[in-house]
Amino acid sequence: MSKIALIFFIGFELCYYLLIAQTGIVEYFSSDIVLIAPLPIGGIIGSILSYKIKTKDEIKIRVFLVIQLLMTLFYPNYNAIGLFILGISVGALAPLIINELKKASMVELGFALCLSYSVGTLLFNYEPAKREYIAILFTLIVLLASFYLPKNPKKIKESSLASHSFLVMVLWIFLDSALFETLSRDLTVSIWRGGFTLEIVAFHILGVILAFKINLQKVENELFIIILFALSYLFYFLREPLLLSIVYPFVISYYNVNILKTLRNIPLCKLSIYMIVIGWLASGAGLFVALEDLILFVPIIFCTVIIQVLYTQKNIQSKEKKCIN
Repeated sequence: MSKIALIFFIGFELCYYLLIAQTGIVEYFSSDIVLIAPLPIGGIIGSILSYKIKTKDEIKIRVFLVIQLLMTLFYPNYNAIGLFILGISVGALAPLIINELKKASMVELGFALCLSYSVGTLLFNYEPAKREYIAILFTLIVLLASFYLPKNPKKIKESSLASHSFLVMVLWIFLDSALFETLSRDLTVSIWRGGFTLEIVAFHILGVILAFKINLQKVENELFIIILFALSYLFYFLREPLLLSIVYPFVISYYNVNILKTLRNIPLCKLSIYMIVIGWLASGAGLFVALEDLILFVPIIFCTVIIQVLYTQKNIQSKEKKCIN
């Protein structure tokens, strides 16, 4: 029971973030940064509170879920105060949920992500202004699941401890956010609204599976993800929705697994800071790129990063050769 509860807890809260906080509210307020600004401001404060409030994690989780549920009853007709309070609850829950990943096995984490990506994709085209029942149902599921979560964290195997640097994770989130926000506003090549739902779901799941199965070295893994992002942007610029619906969902799932495998080894005090930068600032920068139509400048980042990765790899190989000699 606790394993199923943990899968539902993670999966449906991630769905809530995607369909309500990330896309629902933003689309309902016509992507007006000034109007939606209270949401990320509240999110940043919530992330800090998740650690600063000194009580048991399970109590904090249920309190913030109750706040989320109460605010969801008013969806989508929020004023600035409502958005701010909702942001606090969502922002506080993000590091707390990632902290709960320490209780999940790789299989359970995989199922939770597949559930999230599948449900989120299938409901993505549902009218944002009419998602109030979805939001309430998801929050109730997460709240109910929170009462049956496992009590003790799993022992993490050394083979699953391959971690990535903070800046690399910020880069991935930025690249994803910039393309996602651009795609969701581009009616000419929107893969979610273009009839590619099954392809998107299938390659989301494939990305999750292979992220657990493929064992690449850290630098090789980072280069692999950058190449996949480069292909995603290339297919967007070439207006190839079918190829985009294959590569982009795959890289989303693949890099997110790598991020979560890294974050699950970080204590809650650092997680709150990580989520402020990763969850709000990096994604917010991506939203800004999309709204200001600056997507053409993103390839410059690819060139810079790939050169840096290759240079780092060369230095590592040189040091290894010296050690051998």
